[in-house]
Amino acid sequence: MHRNLENVLTKQERIATLARQSPQMGFTSLAYLMDIEWLREAYRRTRKDGAVGIDGTTSAEYEQDLENNLQSLLDRAKSGRYFAPPVRRVHIPKAGSPTETRPIGIPTLEDKVLQRAVVMLLEPIYEQDFYDGSYGFRPGRGAHGALESLWKGTMDTRGGWVLEVDIRKFFDTLDHAHLRELLQHRVRDGVLLRLIGKWLNAGVMEDGSVSYPDAGSPQGGVISPLLANVYLHYVLDVWFKQEVQPRLAGQALLIRYADDVAIIFSDESDARRVMDVLPKRFGKYGLTLHPDKTRLVAFKRPDDGDSSSGEPGTFDLLGFTHYWARSRRGEWTVKRKTASSRLSRSLRAIAEWCRGHRHLPVSEQHKTLSAKVRGHCAYYGITGNSRWLVTFRMQVHRTWRYWLSRRNRKRTMTWDCFNRLLKRYPLPAAIAIHSVCRHAAKP
Repeated sequence: MHRNLENVLTKQERIATLARQSPQMGFTSLAYLMDIEWLREAYRRTRKDGAVGIDGTTSAEYEQDLENNLQSLLDRAKSGRYFAPPVRRVHIPKAGSPTETRPIGIPTLEDKVLQRAVVMLLEPIYEQDFYDGSYGFRPGRGAHGALESLWKGTMDTRGGWVLEVDIRKFFDTLDHAHLRELLQHRVRDGVLLRLIGKWLNAGVMEDGSVSYPDAGSPQGGVISPLLANVYLHYVLDVWFKQEVQPRLAGQALLIRYADDVAIIFSDESDARRVMDVLPKRFGKYGLTLHPDKTRLVAFKRPDDGDSSSGEPGTFDLLGFTHYWARSRRGEWTVKRKTASSRLSRSLRAIAEWCRGHRHLPVSEQHKTLSAKVRGHCAYYGITGNSRWLVTFRMQVHRTWRYWLSRRNRKRTMTWDCFNRLLKRYPLPAAIAIHSVCRHAAKP
C-alpha cells in the first residue's frame, strides 16, 4: 500500500510540474498513467460508508474479489467498454429553505472509484491553474480559508461594496458542450474525455424511471466538484482577472467557494458596472443569476465619513453574516456570526433527531448530541461568534429537555432534574476553535 501511494504521488508531481512549466499546454496523454496501482489508491481514497448506487453493491461485496474487480474496471475504462450507469437521485433539505430540497446523485461504487482515479489525474493540472481566490473542493482550501481571505479583503479595502453573486441551480444547468470545450484547454486525452462524457450523459434514476438531462452535473458525484470548479474558473475567475480587473478604477477582490461568490470593490462605480455586465457573461455559458439573491451591498467602514450610503449593510456567505462592529480595543473590524437561517436549520435538525430518538437511553442520546454540538462548533466556532455558539448550545439544552419530558406523558422533567442530568452527561463547551482574522489589516 505504501509503495502504491509513493508511485501515485510521484506521477502526480510529474503532472503538476509539467502543468506549471507549460501553462498553455493541452495534455494529450494521461490515461496511460492509470494502472492497477493507481486504481488501488483510488479505491483506498473512495468513501466506503456512503449510500449505494443503483446496483446495490457495497464495499464489502466489492472487496471479496477486489484485485479482479479493479483489473476489470481498468481494462474497460481504457478500452472504451466501460458503461457509466445512471446515478440514483435522492433529495435532501436545502440550506436556508424549509420547503426546497437539493437533488443529490449517488453513483455506484465502481463509478466512484473510476471517477476518483480520473480526479487524481486532473487535479494536479488544475491546481496549477486555479487562482488564489478559488476555494471549495480543493486540497487544503476549505471554507475557513475562504473566510479568512474574505475578512482580510474587506479590511484591506475598508469594506467598500460587496457584490453577492447567486447562480441559479448551477449544478443543474451546467452546459455540457461548453464544459467539454473548456476542458480541452488543458485536457485532450481521448480516454479521459470519453469517460467524462459518459458520466455527463449517464442519466438519473428516480422513482424507478431513468431520465437523461442535457445539462448539469449531479451533485454527489466524485468528479462533479472538479468539473464545476473548472467551469467557473474559465467562465468567472479568468474573465474577471484578465478582462475586468485591468479596466477597474479601484481595487477588487473575488472570493469563490464552489458556486458561492462574493466580489469586494473599493469603488462603487466599478461594482455597478460589473453587476450590470455579469448576467451577460453568465448567460453566454448557459447560466443565470438569481435576481433576488444577487445584490450589491454598501459595506463601507463606518468611520470613513461617507454618509451618502447610510449605515453599512451586512451580507451572508458560507453560513455566516458579515458585519462591521467595534473590537475590544474600540477599533472597527469585520465580524461574523452564524447566519440566522443556518442557526434555525441546525436547531430544527436537532429537534427532529430528539423527537425521533427520545426513547433511546440517555447515554446514547448524549453521545449523539455531543457529536452534533462538536460538529457545529467545528465549523461555526470562529473568532467573534462565541455568543451564537452559546445560544446554539442553550437551545440544544432546551430541546433535549423538552423531548425527554415527552417520554412520560404524566410527568415533565423539571429544570432542576435536567441540570442534575447535565452534570452526569454534559454537552461539549461552545467555544471558538478557529481564528480567521490572523493577519491584521493595516489601518
